[in-house]
Amino acid sequence: MGGSWLAPFAMFYGMGVAVRNKLFDWGILKSRKYDIPVVCVGNITVGGTGKTPVTEMLIAHFMNTRKVAVLSRGYKRRTKGYVEATAGSSFLEVGDEPKQIKRKFPDVVVAVCEKRTEGIERIRAGHPEVDLVILDDGFQHRYVEPWVNILLMDQGRPVYKDHFLPWGSLRDSTSQIKRAHYVLVTKCPPDMTAIDRRIVQKTLGLYPYQTLYFTSNHYGNLKAVFPEDAGPLPEKGAKVVAMSGIGRPGTFHAALERRYKLVDKLVYADHYPYRRRDLDTMEKALDKAPEGSVIIMTEKDAVKFAGSRKIPPHLRVKLFYLPVKVAFYDETHKDLLNKLDYDIRTNPTDRVLRS
Repeated sequence: MGGSWLAPFAMFYGMGVAVRNKLFDWGILKSRKYDIPVVCVGNITVGGTGKTPVTEMLIAHFMNTRKVAVLSRGYKRRTKGYVEATAGSSFLEVGDEPKQIKRKFPDVVVAVCEKRTEGIERIRAGHPEVDLVILDDGFQHRYVEPWVNILLMDQGRPVYKDHFLPWGSLRDSTSQIKRAHYVLVTKCPPDMTAIDRRIVQKTLGLYPYQTLYFTSNHYGNLKAVFPEDAGPLPEKGAKVVAMSGIGRPGTFHAALERRYKLVDKLVYADHYPYRRRDLDTMEKALDKAPEGSVIIMTEKDAVKFAGSRKIPPHLRVKLFYLPVKVAFYDETHKDLLNKLDYDIRTNPTDRVLRS
């Protein structure tokens, strides 16, 4: 495999991860439990598994019966410590994904904090009505012991074929999958067969207390980044430029190719903070593209542009984004949500294997 020269560094990284996990397992490093439900949505790889659509699904389900708060690290933000997102928060203040969540769910408390224990305590102090915390990307943050761990694995990048950083994308050991109550295989192709799913299930070798689900990305109707200035929506088969600053954009590109003809791809790093010079790149891409072409970006990228006064009018009319939701095979999301309803009434942490 390419990059195998990084194997020694990956070995040392894995040793550090193993020691840290043992310190928590032995109780030398302490995990804190809370008397309100804490549901963690996480992974053991770096980026790109689709945590935000799953988090949004959980918010939409629970917000009708509970007072929900979402706590994230706020990756790549330029602030420090505990910050609550507001309607006017910049992605530079709270991070792109928390800003996206706050825009969709304005009545939900959305906060960011590097120290998750501090974050939960600040939420509880400032919002005593909150009775459910969704921990976005907290699987490795073992100072908090969630009531429920939901672990995500990208089908196109299975953890059992991966390596530790920096050789691969693993940031935690595959042995830690045992701490999950539910495992979601994400970004599955629409034509994934039952046999393919059974192979994944057998290879993962989950314990009886764990449930496995298979999901795919469901892309909604195209939306304008600037609705007040929007030009006409591109018709099916129209020529478009794809733009993305996400981890593993292949699924996004494939979704666009099923609807349109891609004439160019502008690919940036995950959580990329777009700058003024990137506007020039976008304009040059449109200049080279056939007349009438538009730019279609991801929803996570759109929150970085929405509301900005730096976007010239002739570019605003050509910017669109494709919303995404998580879709479960065989309607099994109902099973997951029913189990979660039960879990947050009963606290299932004692079901997880400790050895």
